[in-house]
Amino acid sequence: MPSSAQLQPVLDRIDADFDNSLERLFALLRIKSISADPAFAPDCKAAADHLAKDIATLGFATDVRSTAGHPAIVAKSNGKANGGERPHVLFYGHYDVQPVDPLNLWHRPPFEPVVTDHADGRKIIVARGAEDDKGQLMTFVEACRAWKSVSGSLPVDVTIVIEGEEEIGSKNFVPFLEANKQELAADFALVCDTGMWDPNTPAITTSLRGLVYEEVKIKAANRDLHSGVFGGAARNPIRVLTYILGSLFDENGHITIPGFYDGVKDLPPDILAQWKQLNLTPETFLKPIGLSIPAGETDRLLIEQVSSRPTCDINGIVGGYTGEGSKTVIPAEASAKISFRLVQGQEPDKIRKAFRDYVTERLPADCTGEFGEHSSAPAIALDWNMKALAAAKRALTDEWGKEALLIASGASIPIVADFKRTLGLDTVLVGFGLDDDNIHSPNEKYDLKSFHKGIRSWARILAALADAPR
Repeated sequence: MPSSAQLQPVLDRIDADFDNSLERLFALLRIKSISADPAFAPDCKAAADHLAKDIATLGFATDVRSTAGHPAIVAKSNGKANGGERPHVLFYGHYDVQPVDPLNLWHRPPFEPVVTDHADGRKIIVARGAEDDKGQLMTFVEACRAWKSVSGSLPVDVTIVIEGEEEIGSKNFVPFLEANKQELAADFALVCDTGMWDPNTPAITTSLRGLVYEEVKIKAANRDLHSGVFGGAARNPIRVLTYILGSLFDENGHITIPGFYDGVKDLPPDILAQWKQLNLTPETFLKPIGLSIPAGETDRLLIEQVSSRPTCDINGIVGGYTGEGSKTVIPAEASAKISFRLVQGQEPDKIRKAFRDYVTERLPADCTGEFGEHSSAPAIALDWNMKALAAAKRALTDEWGKEALLIASGASIPIVADFKRTLGLDTVLVGFGLDDDNIHSPNEKYDLKSFHKGIRSWARILAALADAPR
């Protein structure tokens, strides 16, 4: 029987069991799984054990696996059924959460979840991790629970892998992937750690910008100098640094590093036309943060500037005296931190080298430059014609009653690149977060509607993936 024919009883089960789904989420939210603070290591282990025990009740073969840091969970459903004819998906989530500081800004204790009213009347779940990522990953777990309850099996073969260090860079999870390549083999990955376009419009994130994060330090004299004695004659590294940084951009917002745009392609015309209809304006996007004029490339739409175009941002700059009062010095050195958000076609190593060459070529004879590498990740873009993408889009459209959008994210999710590089998997990114969810901030929330319809959405997606041509 096609999976679509079994779908309605599964959706009915989700609705009937929703209160229990909510309580299962609350039980997970009560665990203080803060990965950044070693004091909470036992809580991270408790969260892994809790999730593993819960997922095991669905008939998954479930293990808590040690890593060099916080443990990971691997759970496998029925195995390759029908001789491997069914799609096999790898679902990824993370149980760790951000620290709760500053605690005094929370309206209630962050690990005591509650359903309450938003200012505009929406029902919301408030707790640390409510959206990022406990609420999101539980939408998938609860969808699997409903399928198992109704039909005794899942429409596709599923491996679930959940880590405990996403919020601190997944440094121990990537070696875990590499060590378990064969066990984690699948046709493609699913990630629920992204968002919707608005509270009523579902979306699939089809591209993520990559990242290159650099630090540059420019040195001149062998010590700080008196600006009255040496001013006018001695080279000032702050002046050198700011001149070079200022020259990174032309008057139209384009980045001037030679070769920076090599390989960058324009959006397909149909996608650009769809994005234009979304009408993202300075009034809606910039006004809430106290701004009004887009500062990116002047020949690009605002939505392109923040989603699909490469960027350069100066994230911090230090030099000279910055304490109270005054001190008239010419500093011996000045430094800056710079991040580049990259798009498909750009290679992080080439961008890093191009930036360093650009700076070095502009250093005066009396100055030297030192560079520090912080992080990098390539951009990710799905094939617009990917069958799993089309199936997920249809399922989301059916559930929400509005056409699911294919959107780009200006952010970076390094694990998606890790799946491609390590496991050879493309990733379908479906999430139900909203811009006002306060992730990483006090009073994190997740719309109750996002949680409920997120479960229903995954149930539909699993059916659609099973019925889609391979």
